[in-house]
Parts: sequence; C-alpha cells; structure tokens
Amino acid sequence: MGLKPYFGLRGNALVRAAVWLVVYPCFTCYGYNMSVAGGLLTLDSFNAQFPRMDTIHTVGALNKENSQLQGTVIALYTVGGIFGSLSCIYLGDLWGRRKVIFITSFISIIGAILMATSFDFAQFIVARLVLGLGVGGCIATVPVWQSEISPADKRGSSVVTDGIFLGVGVTLALWIELGFYFVKDNSVSWRFPLAFQIVMSATALIFITSMPESPRWLIKTGQVEEGRRVLAALLNVDEDSGIINDNVLSIETSLAQCSGSWTKLFKNGKQRLFHRAYLAATGQMFQQMCGVNLITYYATTIFEQYLGMDAVRSRVLAAAMTLMQCLGGYLAYYTIDRLGRRPLMLWSAGAMTVCMAGLAGTTSPSAANNTGALAMAVVFLYVFQFIFTVGFSGLTFLYAAEMAPLEVRAAVNAISTATVWSFTFLIAQVTPVGFSTIGNRYYIIFAVINAVIVPSVYFFFPETKGRSLEEIDEIFAQSKTIFDPPRVARAMQRQLRSGNKSHPEGGDVTSSDEDVSEEVKVKE
Repeated sequence: MGLKPYFGLRGNALVRAAVWLVVYPCFTCYGYNMSVAGGLLTLDSFNAQFPRMDTIHTVGALNKENSQLQGTVIALYTVGGIFGSLSCIYLGDLWGRRKVIFITSFISIIGAILMATSFDFAQFIVARLVLGLGVGGCIATVPVWQSEISPADKRGSSVVTDGIFLGVGVTLALWIELGFYFVKDNSVSWRFPLAFQIVMSATALIFITSMPESPRWLIKTGQVEEGRRVLAALLNVDEDSGIINDNVLSIETSLAQCSGSWTKLFKNGKQRLFHRAYLAATGQMFQQMCGVNLITYYATTIFEQYLGMDAVRSRVLAAAMTLMQCLGGYLAYYTIDRLGRRPLMLWSAGAMTVCMAGLAGTTSPSAANNTGALAMAVVFLYVFQFIFTVGFSGLTFLYAAEMAPLEVRAAVNAISTATVWSFTFLIAQVTPVGFSTIGNRYYIIFAVINAVIVPSVYFFFPETKGRSLEEIDEIFAQSKTIFDPPRVARAMQRQLRSGNKSHPEGGDVTSSDEDVSEEVKVKE
C-alpha cells in the first residue's frame, strides 16, 4: 500500500501542514536573502575573493567605482525577482500552483549553490540573477496557493504568518552572519551563510509534492472531480456533501463572470479588474515605501556608521532588532481576523510615521554625542520593525491575493509581487545616496510617505476579513468608482449583521472543521 494522500491529514490539520512544510521555508528563504548578502560585504575573506566589490580597503575613484559595482551586483537579485514574479503571470495558470512552487524552489537551490561555490566574479553575478529568479517566482505563487486552500474565517491568520516567517529569515541570516564574523581569513565565513538557505528551498521542494493543489485552479482547468476531492479533504467532509456542491457551484459561477485572458486585468469591466490589480500592487508598494528595507538592508550600517557603535555591538543590535518582526507577526496572527485588514494597516502606518519622524530628530547632528538621543534612536528602530510586521509584512501579500478574482489571480499576484521587488530595488539603490546627501533628513521622506498611506487606506481599501474570495468579488461588482469599495464592504457587513442578507452558499473554503460539522447536522 502507498502513502495516504496528504499524509492522511484533513481539514485544519492539512492546512497547518501546508503552512509549516511549504509556506514557512519559502518565506524564511525570502527573508533570509533580504539581509544575508549585506553583512558579508565587510568580511576580509569575501573582499579578497571579489576585489571588484571591495569598498573597505579602497579609496578615491576606485572606491567609488567598486561601490557602484557592488550596489549593482547585490541589486541583481531583485532584478531576477522581478522577472521571476512576472513569469508567473503566464506560468501560474499554465502549470498550476504546486508545479510552479516546485520548479522555482529548484531554481533557488541552483542559484544558492552557484553563489556559495563562486570563485569567479562572473559566476557570482549569474548566481544572484538565478537566485532572484527562483525566489521571485516562488513568493509570487505561495500566497495565492495558501489563500486558495485556507478557510475564509482563518485565511487572514494563515497568510499573515508569512510576515512572521519572513522575519525569522531576516533574523536567522543576521545571527548566522554574526557567528561567522569571528571566523577569520577563511571563505567559510561567507560560503556557509550563502549555502544555508538550500535547506529551506529543499524542504519546500520536497513537501509541495505531497500537498493538495489549489481546488480553484483544478476547477478552472476542468479537473472538477479532483477539485471536489481536494475541497473534501480541506473541509473534512464527504465529496458528495451539499457543502462541496455549493463550493464548486460558487467557484464555477465566479469563473463564468470573469472569463478570458489575463490581459483583461488592464481593463475594468463589471468586475473592476484593473481597479483590483491596482489596489493589490499599491498595497505591496506601501509595504516597501514605508521604509522597512532602509532599516533591514542597512541595519548594521545604521548602527555602526550613523550611530557610532563598534562592529560587534552593531551586528548584535541589528540581529536582535529583527526579532521584533517575529513578535509583530504573532500579534498580527491573533488580530487580523478579529480587527480586520484596514485597522492594522491604518494604525501601523500612523505609528511608523511617528517612528520615522523620531529617527530624523534623534539622529540629527545636534543630537550627536547625546546618550539619551542615541537610546531613543535604537528604540524607534526596534518599534518600527515591530509595527511594520503587524500591519504590512505578511498582510499585503494576503490582501493582494484577496483582491483578484480567480480567473486572473495568478497574474495579479505576479504583478503585485513584482512591485515589491521593483521598490526593493529602488530603496536599495537610493538609500546610500540619500544618507550621504541629506543625512538624517532622509528619514523625513518616509515619515511623509507613511502619513500619506493613512488616508489612502481609509478611502480606497475595502475590508475583507471573514469574506470568501467570491464574496470579495461581489464588493467590486457593486462598486462604480474607486471610492465605492470601502463603503460597499461596510454596507454588506451591516446587512449581514442585521440578518437582511443570508450567508452566501459555498464560495470559499469557508468553514473550519467545527463549522462544517454543524452545517452537516443541519442539512441532515
């Protein structure tokens, strides 16, 4: 006898297994790569191997040339990420969610191997591109797959864990770098940190083959019976139950209302596809333009160069700071399906405005050699990391997946994820110039951007908590302008609370195991 499908797991246990065995390693790998390269650039052994990127032992024109080359090579990872994400516009629906995750995880492994075994500058350049291509495609697909197999009432808490996992990856990279910082004059000090990520990608590659495919993609591609079987496993009910029939009918109805090529997302139509794609991409842009990568990418530099701390203390504080992302992610996990998406984004953007304004003040030249100002700057950095994860880290990936109807969900998520990579590239390139030209006033730019995010979310972003993916379609079907979705979502919620609108049939993997059991009893 062979192994039972999905390790014999059903219902919530199956969803949890998918999160821990696939989503966790994928997003941890993504976070790991956000910070692993930056700390290696100051190692003597790394600069000895790649002198063309050495900015530590060079001066004058050579230092300037090496700085530009270093920035370009490191940023090639984000360029690969952009193309990896955009490739999923077409491949996401052609191959399905599982196959894309499998292939992109394999590409990530190849990129990591090439990077960790580099002896030649050209090989390192190619490795950065290949790694970005794999990670970009994986991160564009995983939230879609995760949202499509998660219950509506727990979809938020499920997908927002991506922010926790991302923070774990960033933290892991910095602590590993700190440990290997003391391995002097040996290439293992940078080869091991670059190779370690292979463990994460390999874990996702192995276990995705035993996980269920998205039931929505299966039904969309005509594999209705397989879709029914997956839905039955996810809901822990019989394949012939009325609940499965209702879900299949709702998915097919949603497909009928929005059929055709992914190029339709550049037009509004009845389902307001372009409007929804724009909201998905804008949310992801906010995630980057709030200033998190300014702090994450250059954490060690900020502590050492701009706050005047020694090398070891700077690395310890930078590594400890990223632990705040994990703590913030846990708060988001317990509040996202209770408070909703909008409140978390609104309050987080407001708090990040205060943090950035505080950093501008506490790092000003007039505050130099002021111990109190230095301590407050560290506090603002730590609080910012915590608040960011509560309202923006995993939440915007969730929101992007929720915004798109099934027919173009892979394409919309690919474009929104490419937006993440694009603005990551922008911040990584601009930040050194910003600090060197306007110093502490660079933080003011991000204080203003965060302040602008608050009214933008309030007036344009509808609440989606507790709604099936098909119910979210209805919010936009009833909207006529860009200002309507928040109002329509509130009106629908009031109707539901007052009992004027019965709960729609099916529509999503909408129920937990307990809810389904109650519905079965009623039907019987």
